[in-house]
Amino acid sequence: MLPRKECCNRCLVGFLVSWLLAWSHVALWAEASVFDVRDYGAVGDGVALDTAAINRAVEACATAGGGQIRFAPGRYLSATIHLKSHVTLLLEPGARLVGARDPNLYEAPDPPQFMPEARWGKWHRALILADGQEDIAVLGEGVIDGNKVFDPTGEEHMRGPHTFVFVDCCDVTVRDVSFVDSANYAIFFMVSSNVEIHNVTFTGGWDGVHFRGAPGHACRHVDITDCRFYTGDDSIAGRYWEGTVISGCIINSSCNGIRLIGPAEGLIIRDCLFYGPGLHPHRTSDRYNMLAGINLQPGAWDATKGRLDDVLISDVTMRNVTTPLHFMMKTGNSAGHITVTRLSATRVYRAACSVESWAETPFENVVFRDVDVEFEGGGTVDQVSGEVHAPGVDARPLPAWGLYARNVQSLALEDVRLTCRQPDQRPVMICEDVNDLTLDTFKFPARDSAATSIILRQVERLRLRDTDTSVVEIDPGRR
Repeated sequence: MLPRKECCNRCLVGFLVSWLLAWSHVALWAEASVFDVRDYGAVGDGVALDTAAINRAVEACATAGGGQIRFAPGRYLSATIHLKSHVTLLLEPGARLVGARDPNLYEAPDPPQFMPEARWGKWHRALILADGQEDIAVLGEGVIDGNKVFDPTGEEHMRGPHTFVFVDCCDVTVRDVSFVDSANYAIFFMVSSNVEIHNVTFTGGWDGVHFRGAPGHACRHVDITDCRFYTGDDSIAGRYWEGTVISGCIINSSCNGIRLIGPAEGLIIRDCLFYGPGLHPHRTSDRYNMLAGINLQPGAWDATKGRLDDVLISDVTMRNVTTPLHFMMKTGNSAGHITVTRLSATRVYRAACSVESWAETPFENVVFRDVDVEFEGGGTVDQVSGEVHAPGVDARPLPAWGLYARNVQSLALEDVRLTCRQPDQRPVMICEDVNDLTLDTFKFPARDSAATSIILRQVERLRLRDTDTSVVEIDPGRR
C-alpha cells in the first residue's frame, strides 16, 4: 500500500491531467465550432458580393451541429443570408454586414397560410432570413446596414427588403449589434416565441421591431430591453402578443413610439424614455414630429379579433409627443385591465390622453395613478363644439385638452396632475358612457369661476376625493 501522502499526490496529478485533457477537448471543440466567413470565400471589401460565401459558412456550421459564424472587421456586401438552427452570426467590432443594392437579389420566407400577411409575397424579403428555425442568434458589436435598398415596385413605391426576418422560430437572441438604414423594418418576425432583443441600436429606416401573430398563434415571450430606437416610423409595433416586456429603452421616432394594432395580453412597458422630434425623417412623408408615445389601438388598421388585457405601463418619461397615451379599440376587440403608473410627460402638443372604445364592448378597467402631463394648451371654444368621431390610425385633437374617455366600464384617476403651458378654453376632461368614475386627488389649473372643467355624460357612478367639484358639469339629459 502506498503511503497516504504519495497516494494523495498521485490522485492530484491524475485529476490535473484529466482536467487538462478535458479542457483541451473543449478548446478544440470551441475552435472547431467557429466558422470564419473568410475561410469560405468572403472578401469583406464592400465591393465583392459575399452572399454565397456566407451561406456556405452557415451551411457548414449547421451541418456540424451549430456554432458561430464569425465576421472579422470588414465590410461584407450580401443579399439574403439563410440563418439555420443552432447558428449564431457574430459580428465583431469593425464588422459591417451591408445589403446588396439590387432588391431582386433578396429572398422571402413562406409565411403560414393562416397569416393575413401570407399573400404579400416579396414584401417579406430580408437580408437575414430564418424560417422554422430554433436557437438562433445575431450578436456582437458590429453593424447591420440595410443600405437603403429602395424598390420602386415595393410598398409605397419605395420599400425594399427588411433587415432581419424570422418566421415560426423559437429561442431567438439579438444582442449588442446596431441596425442602420433598413429599407423596411429592421427586425420583423411572425408567430415566433422566446425572443430576446437586448442592447440593440436602431437608426433610421421604418419600424425598429415589428412582430405579428394571428388568432391562436400569438408571438409569445418577447423581451425588448435596454435598446435605443431612432427610427423614421414606429419604433415598436405589431399585434397578437402574449407575455411581452419592453423595458429600459430610449425611444425616438418620427411616428409613434409603441403602436399596438391588434390584441395583446400580458404586456409590460416600463422604465422607458420617449422623446421627439425624430432624429431621422419619416421616409414616406419626410416629417420629423413624433406622434403618440404609446398607441394601443386594436382594430385601427384592419379587423382583428381578440383581447387587450393585463397591461402595465410604469416609470415612463415622455417629451414632445402628440399625446402620451392613445387607447382605442374597434369592432371585434375587447379590453380588460390597463394600469398606467408613474408617468411624466411634457410639451404634449396635439391631443388629450384618450381611452375610447368604438367596439360593442367597453374598456373594462383602466387606472391612471401618479401621472403628470404638461400640455401645450392654446385650445379655443370652437374646438369644443361638434360630435366626436372615431379616430383613424393616429391620435387627433379632441374637445377636451387633458383626457377624453368613451365607453369605459371603470376608470380611476388617482393622484393625476394635468397642466397647460398656455391657457386653454376647452374643458380639461370629458367622459361619456362611463359606468364607474373615480377622481381621487385629480388636479388641474383653476379657470374662470363660470367655466366648466369636467364634463360628464352618462356617468353612472362618480366617486370624488380631493378634487374640485365646483367645476363639474353633469349632463342631466344623458344620464
